Formats: sequence, structure tokens, C-alpha cells
Amino acid sequence: MRITVVEGDITEQDVSAIVNAANSSLMGGGGVDGAIHRAAGPGLLEHCRALRATRWPEGLPPGRAASTPGARLPADWVIHTVGPNRHADETDPSVLVSCFRESLLEAVRLGADSVAFPAIGAGVYGWAADDVARAARRALTEEPTHWAGLVEVRFVLFSAPVAAAFREHLSDLCA
Repeated sequence: MRITVVEGDITEQDVSAIVNAANSSLMGGGGVDGAIHRAAGPGLLEHCRALRATRWPEGLPPGRAASTPGARLPADWVIHTVGPNRHADETDPSVLVSCFRESLLEAVRLGADSVAFPAIGAGVYGWAADDVARAARRALTEEPTHWAGLVEVRFVLFSAPVAAAFREHLSDLCA
């Protein structure tokens, strides 16, 4: 499995699945979540409403993942995960690790061969980029046999400092 770190726009990635740093409502929001919903168009919101009506009527809990079709995105799938919100005293890093782990498991379940991640929790949820990169590393290395079938895991980061943190913490894993 190839692991790469790039600076860029996750909505433009030509991968099987992209991961959305969603909020529990799954109805869109700010940051990465808003950008993905805008780029995907109204079809994504309809898919999210269907998830809420069936599998997650109370909303998607932090650390869990669920998927929808990608609507107008280049990616076939959007994997939604909710990071812990440090500003709301959700400070357990294992929940952050779970976001990455559950999203990877969902990508494998979907049959995706490539998946792109943002820095889950590093925006409005207040996590430091170093903490997020360590969580991603932990998820990737704890049970690597679970990721069979994934050819590439790409971290698509919105700024040079966040990309630098991921490069530092994942350098020995990157292609």
C-alpha cells in the first residue's frame, strides 16, 4: 500500500473514495465538510438524508464512519466520519484514531482501491496537526493486514504546515 501526502483540494482527487470530516448531522457544515457538499451537489445531501433516515437516525457518533455515493465528485464514494471536538471537551485521541480506522475499514468494505483523507479534527474541532498525524499513523500501523486491497492512502491537506506535520509523522511509511 502506497501512502502519500499532498497539499490540495480533496474534492478534486481522482480516487475511489474521499473521507469527509463531517459533523454528526451529516447535513453539511463548514471547512472540509462544506467544501465536499458544495462540490458534490445536492445529490450528496440526499444520500446523507437517507443515511439519517435509516442507519443513523440520531446522527453519526464521533469515531464512526458511514458511506454514501460521491454524487458529482470524481470519487465514487464519500466516507463520512465525525472527529472528536476538542472545544467541547472531547479530548480522547483514541476517538481520533477510530475515525481513521473506521474510515479505512469502510473503504475496504466498499472495495475501494484508493482513499483520500483530510486532517480530520484539525480544523474547527481544534486538534493540532501533529496529534491528527499521529492518530492517522496509529490507525495505519496497528492492523495493516486489514487494509488489504487498498493500493493508495492519500492525505490531502489544506495548508503547508499541516502537510509538513503529516510528512514528519508518516515519512517512513510514505512512498
